[in-house]
Amino acid sequence: MMPQLGADEVQSTREAVLTHTDALTGLGNRRRMREKVENLAAERAEDPAPFTIGLANLDGFKPINDLFGHGAGDVILTQVAHRLKACMPDGATVVRLGNDEFGFVMPLVFDARGAEKMARLIKDVLSAPFDLGARTVRLTASFGFSVYPFAGTDFDSLMSCAETALYRSKRRGRSQITVYSQEIAEEFRRATELEQALRRAIIADDVAVHFQPIVRLADGHIMGFEALARWHDAELGFVPPNVFITLAEERGFIDLLTEVLLKKAAATALRWPEEMYLSFNLSSAQLVDPMTSLSILAILNRAGLDPRRLELEITETAMMSDPDMAQKIVTELRAVGIKIALDDFGTGQSSLGRLRDFTFDKVKIDRAFVSEITRDRPSEHIIKAILAMCEGMDLAVIAEGIEEVEQAAKLIQLGCRLGQGYLYGKPIKAADTLRLIAANAQPLEAIAIA
Repeated sequence: MMPQLGADEVQSTREAVLTHTDALTGLGNRRRMREKVENLAAERAEDPAPFTIGLANLDGFKPINDLFGHGAGDVILTQVAHRLKACMPDGATVVRLGNDEFGFVMPLVFDARGAEKMARLIKDVLSAPFDLGARTVRLTASFGFSVYPFAGTDFDSLMSCAETALYRSKRRGRSQITVYSQEIAEEFRRATELEQALRRAIIADDVAVHFQPIVRLADGHIMGFEALARWHDAELGFVPPNVFITLAEERGFIDLLTEVLLKKAAATALRWPEEMYLSFNLSSAQLVDPMTSLSILAILNRAGLDPRRLELEITETAMMSDPDMAQKIVTELRAVGIKIALDDFGTGQSSLGRLRDFTFDKVKIDRAFVSEITRDRPSEHIIKAILAMCEGMDLAVIAEGIEEVEQAAKLIQLGCRLGQGYLYGKPIKAADTLRLIAANAQPLEAIAIA
């Protein structure tokens, strides 16, 4: 006969269960995960047989939550929890750590290969549509794992390593799997060192802005300049913009970097003839920040640059993480006279849909098509189709990456009016733009298109 628990013992047990349980999904929570890991580590301390902990973060959950409401988001999270619980191997535990992040403790997964196999199974389980009654949605997840005792012997160190692995997965895109290793630790260490160097460079005003001319193809007359960030560190040497700008986005200080660069670019633009415009790139992180429009206007106001002389370039990929917020930001910016250009057109997943759903002023044809225009008929036909479509939509077109006279001639023949590339000038320092403008006062001879 089982002994009866007293009322105080029952209450104490109930409270212990509640403190270790996620109220929404019924899964365990972080406390439960910590308890499981500590118990396993204690059991295996004498003969440290490996076990694995993992993290899964839902990709793109916030936009779905915003679009369908928090009630629908809770329904999806509950369904995710049920699926995860159903696919766990023997002895494993799944918990909800918060919002759209889940954790796993897997005593019988001993190495990276086993962790990756488990992650692929979970990805398949989560790939089926989630039912919201009148509609369905699809989700993917990113994963980070760490293996005891190689990544650590206590809960905090194992979690820290799993978080580092998850961070790397999120950097690489959607639906990625990473198992913590010494190589990843070294990569993370180098990124942190680069971050600190970049922060110091921003404070010391060592990040420069160079300018590449955008010209009228018919005669090479300069219409404006695109601002391009450049950073040369005393110890690291030249750091490519795609490296340090991406790092600033990931580490959350892209706004600080943008403010410094746009302030410098605007000050330079004030010295150009008033009819010339400044083109500046917006990052993906800024297209999900509701304060972006106000921040840009504040910078322009302090610099004294007319918003109508600014053109912001955004990529299709940057708009995809939160299209509604991106649309709101684009609308706010255009309302004050700032023009919006869709950069790298033709390389995204649904470029035509972006032209339909968003309001742009210009389209920039990606250099991948321009570089092949004289050698590859499909590239020529694609550019021809883009030009015809944009003319029908009253959109200006700029061809990027023009390096040869023959490319320029073909673009003119097809009806393209604007372009940029090494044929017309490499990125130059701010002071050199004035000399180039003065030299450009006498337009180049027209490029023959025969």
